Amino acid sequence: MGPLFLFIFLSRLILSCNAAGANLTSLVNLFIGTASGAGGSSGGNSFPGAAVPHAMAKVGIDVSTTPRQAGYISDNSSITGISLMHDEGTGGNTAGGYGIFPLFPLTNCSFSTCPVGIQARAALRAAGKDTATPGYFSSTFVNGIILEATSTRRAGLIKFTFPPSSNGTNHVVVDLTNDLQRSFYGGSVSITPSGQVKLQGTFLQSYGTDNYTAFGCYDFNNPVQDNKLSQFGTFQSKSTSSPSSIGITSGNTSLSYPFTSNTSPIQAGVLFRFNATVVTARFGVSFISTNQACANAESEVPDWNWDAVQDASQSKWEDVLSRVGVNVVDEDPTIVELLYSSVDRLCCLRVSLETDPGLSITVISCILGSCEYDGGKSLLGFIVPILRCTLLFLGYIPYSPPSTFDSLTNRMGRDCYIPECRANTKAGYVQGGSDGMPILGDFAVKYGSRASELGVPIDDLYQALVDTAENTPPDWYRVGRQNTAWKTFGYIPTDWVDPSGSTGLPTREASRAFEYAVGDFAVRQAAVTLNKSAEDVAKYTNRSMNFVNHWDSTVSSDGFTGFAQRRYPNGTFAFSPPDACSPVDPTPHSCARGTDNDVGFYESSSWEMSFFAPQSMSTIIKLMGGEETFINRTDHYFSKGYFQAGNEPSFQIPWVYHYANRPDLTALRVRQVVYGNFNTGIRGIPGNDDSGAMAALLTFHLLGLYPVPASKQLLISSPFVSSYTIHNALFGTETNVTVQGFDKATLTKTPPAGSSVHVQKVVVNGVERDTVCWIDFDDIVGGGEIVIEVGPNPRDVGCGEGDAALPSSLEKGGF
Repeated sequence: MGPLFLFIFLSRLILSCNAAGANLTSLVNLFIGTASGAGGSSGGNSFPGAAVPHAMAKVGIDVSTTPRQAGYISDNSSITGISLMHDEGTGGNTAGGYGIFPLFPLTNCSFSTCPVGIQARAALRAAGKDTATPGYFSSTFVNGIILEATSTRRAGLIKFTFPPSSNGTNHVVVDLTNDLQRSFYGGSVSITPSGQVKLQGTFLQSYGTDNYTAFGCYDFNNPVQDNKLSQFGTFQSKSTSSPSSIGITSGNTSLSYPFTSNTSPIQAGVLFRFNATVVTARFGVSFISTNQACANAESEVPDWNWDAVQDASQSKWEDVLSRVGVNVVDEDPTIVELLYSSVDRLCCLRVSLETDPGLSITVISCILGSCEYDGGKSLLGFIVPILRCTLLFLGYIPYSPPSTFDSLTNRMGRDCYIPECRANTKAGYVQGGSDGMPILGDFAVKYGSRASELGVPIDDLYQALVDTAENTPPDWYRVGRQNTAWKTFGYIPTDWVDPSGSTGLPTREASRAFEYAVGDFAVRQAAVTLNKSAEDVAKYTNRSMNFVNHWDSTVSSDGFTGFAQRRYPNGTFAFSPPDACSPVDPTPHSCARGTDNDVGFYESSSWEMSFFAPQSMSTIIKLMGGEETFINRTDHYFSKGYFQAGNEPSFQIPWVYHYANRPDLTALRVRQVVYGNFNTGIRGIPGNDDSGAMAALLTFHLLGLYPVPASKQLLISSPFVSSYTIHNALFGTETNVTVQGFDKATLTKTPPAGSSVHVQKVVVNGVERDTVCWIDFDDIVGGGEIVIEVGPNPRDVGCGEGDAALPSSLEKGGF
């Protein structure tokens, strides 16, 4: 997981398909990025199971080997179960997140001796038999058992088809205790004679120190097709010292394990025997209660109609995918597959759990940690810092109205800080800065004028930004910022103890300062948009520039001078090699979130982080020695191998040539990055997908756009498609983008000389713009026609002539 570098769009873009009747779900490859990340290889940690957009339920198989952050790996690992919830694309615990209450089919065993333990039951998949489309997943065991899954938002159906010869010896395990981390802390299970199972389990969150409690409900009393339940009972370890020695008790209806302070090794659950070759289970999941889990199943899958559930799931995906509208017949098929597969993954992001998901406006409520529904449960279901690109993309696609905002400021009223990172409903750790701030700032800028009709109390939202920018929490490792230091020094000092007693993880000083500056820029942007006081605007404008206080002009590397560095309280700098933690670091250093991080940067090098000031790139160019040196330094950054395509700190850098008036170099570099790092294979993502961050980044690249956080500016370059159509349902608009002179010869890592890859002009609704380097959010969502003319040669005037041709920078009075 990486810090929030692309930030977040928080509105939502609705793009429609040009090709009438196109089945867009058939164009999605759910197995991109599902290779194992073992040994440092490119594992995207992608989730290929059954889910609807932004849903709570994510049903898929769990394999026996790690790393398995999403439960699944495209290899020959054995299956240990099919479970109800998973993360998508995250880093964090290599064993994975969730994987709760798995089912497992068994055949050719007697009830009392079936191998119900997780190691004993593990079975291989048949080679090449895994299949998945949006809303559906299937796998086949080597013994011939076929498993299938389809789902709704909080419920769904799982089906096992046993070999015909196995009738009478077919069983299904319902596992209470084995989540992906094997982190059971206590829980219970009960069974009714009709075949309903209620489960409650407490497990360890995937990123953080807290436990969470989940609830599940399975029904095997299928009124559509009799499962022919013939026997049931429970199983449990005979002792904690020998958890693999398991006893099965026929007819028993319940087990209960009190909460313990340590992970319990116990294995326990339910075993069913069926006199049928096809067994279907209906499930529901909840973070409220077992009764709510059962209610979720009953309300969302009332008639057990498999085709209806799968068709509805596919329809939801078609609706989402159709917001990225390209002519799937005429465009390059690889680009089409990459585009729609990416949109699918970024919309797999879990927005909220019990409440209406899929709404980036609702994300506002959840970012504030205030998804307080159904008895006061805090049900935020995603990790903020890894969504920089995901939600930035979703910010252009509002596809249905928000459901509720009654408790927008509930958590802020109690905690006074925008949550930094939440997983499995619990608080995680601060990674970069307080990276929820750009999310709220982005919303204020793009949708602040319509906040009232959206049900968002915009003044409270602004106060949340100010409180997070001004106050220092007791432990800024879990939430908030080290503001006492930030406001006292104008930078984050190394080896300094806060006299107030506030504590946190005192590492990542330089990178946190660069991110704090962008957080303050988000407050500044909200203040300008919402007509707040001139004092506020001036304060946060000035603080947005504090990243310069970490710039050491005396440090040199590879012939270039001036790099971001740590700094002591007395003002002197603490040297770290600029290439430390880069992919070519000759002396391995730690840049992870830990006490051993002594270089001042998080998941990045100084070579990389020194480019990060999207609010004032003109300042970076000046600090680096001017445009020519800046261009040479950017080229060197890529050629030397400092670029990390698989992590967020690198996302912006292929586009920074725009700020030096060289959009031609951006066009070439973006193609190099796309074709050198992304493809349609199982290793098609250069790093973990980070809840769709990589997917959203690739989508932006393909559409020829790149967002400037907490602003309405998007950098613009040469798209990878000849046209696309954008719908914004909130505004009721449709915007058609056409690439005049589009050249398929440019769809390669190194476009041949003379191919039309360079933007010549941009025309919006018949009016030519003065710049070819940026476009406004209102142009993209405002409706009408945008024409991007491309040609074989760079323009002599670069971005254009005039003060507004270059993308904005604070230092030059921009924004």
